[in-house]
Amino acid sequence: MKKNEFKLKTVQLKEIAHNLEDKIENGLKNDNTEVKSIPTFIHPLSCGAEGQAVVLDWGGTNYRAAVINFAGGVANISPKKAGSIDLSATTTKGFSMEDLITKQSEFVNQIELPAKAPIGYCFSYPADCMPNGDAELIRWTKGIDIKEMIGNPVGKPLLDQLNKLGKTEFTGIKVINDTVASLFAGLTNPNYDAYIGLIVGTGTNMAAFINADRIPKIEDSLNWQGLTPVNLESGNFKPPHLTKYDELVDEKSDNKGSQRFEKAVSGMYIGQILREAFPEDGFDEHTDGKALTDIINAPDQHKKKHVKVAKAIYKRSAKLVAASLAGLIDMLISHDKSVKKVRITAEGSLFWSEVTDCKNYNKVVKITLKDLLSEMGHKNVKVNIAEIESANMIGSGIAALS
Repeated sequence: MKKNEFKLKTVQLKEIAHNLEDKIENGLKNDNTEVKSIPTFIHPLSCGAEGQAVVLDWGGTNYRAAVINFAGGVANISPKKAGSIDLSATTTKGFSMEDLITKQSEFVNQIELPAKAPIGYCFSYPADCMPNGDAELIRWTKGIDIKEMIGNPVGKPLLDQLNKLGKTEFTGIKVINDTVASLFAGLTNPNYDAYIGLIVGTGTNMAAFINADRIPKIEDSLNWQGLTPVNLESGNFKPPHLTKYDELVDEKSDNKGSQRFEKAVSGMYIGQILREAFPEDGFDEHTDGKALTDIINAPDQHKKKHVKVAKAIYKRSAKLVAASLAGLIDMLISHDKSVKKVRITAEGSLFWSEVTDCKNYNKVVKITLKDLLSEMGHKNVKVNIAEIESANMIGSGIAALS
């Protein structure tokens, strides 16, 4: 590779930002769009949650449970690191809904529980949010195939089983996506005009608060008003200015045509882009973001051309994320001209990764985002990007108590 084919000019990044902005707006108006813009029917307590809740977090191998107590705006989690069990058995043939609910509820009953509490459940699989705060499973990912759960509520069966066991009175359940959980966790600092939840790890996604009057697809019969958490499902965005290597990664994926932004950005795929750039060099078919950052961090152990291209892919990923944030912030400002301070709660191993001999991912995002916002006429908008420990648990607790 003689030239850096992953370099993006400012004008291209602005085009990407505006393209995403248009597609978010389309998703707010219509169903089944490229960027889905899924409303979550929960009004989080903007002045700070108070009280106890049981919080659950499941979006991969581990299923976590804990009790969270909010007092004076401070969240205390018990056990501090949240207990967990391995749910990798969910990928085995014949694993049923009954098996899942039994394992989940038995584990919850092993932790020390209050006498009475609501549940906040961070469920990181594709689901449509319901007006009662539950969510309806759209499809499984990550190798799970419990067919009888598709198209049905996620939270109610678990709530019913826990109440049947009778150890504690569970008063209700709210089910949210991990990006929405990060969005809610940001509310622990109330000094901002707008909030964004961002995930850049194995996958990528964003969420933000958008006023209901800007979401025409919400049915009038719901009589839903005010700022609404919206899970964008932005990983499915197809940005302009992708390369031939991105096309090859997509062609060889098991979901061809989907998640194009995620395939250009996230830890699950950026190693595969490197592999496609050097098809004759023996990179393993499972080369991922961790492998790519390992190459950057050990330049003496790898060919110079591999290190150079790994850095370019890493930097492009961060710049694409900055462009997506710029597009979302530009839209939020267009909705409300008073927005001057924005807080982004960022989660994910790739976003907070550290590399040698070039800028860390989060630093590239911050610098690029600042430059793009200035280019887009928002020089005076201040953006804070925060890393919050146990954001999924804190956000789920806020949902439960709202």
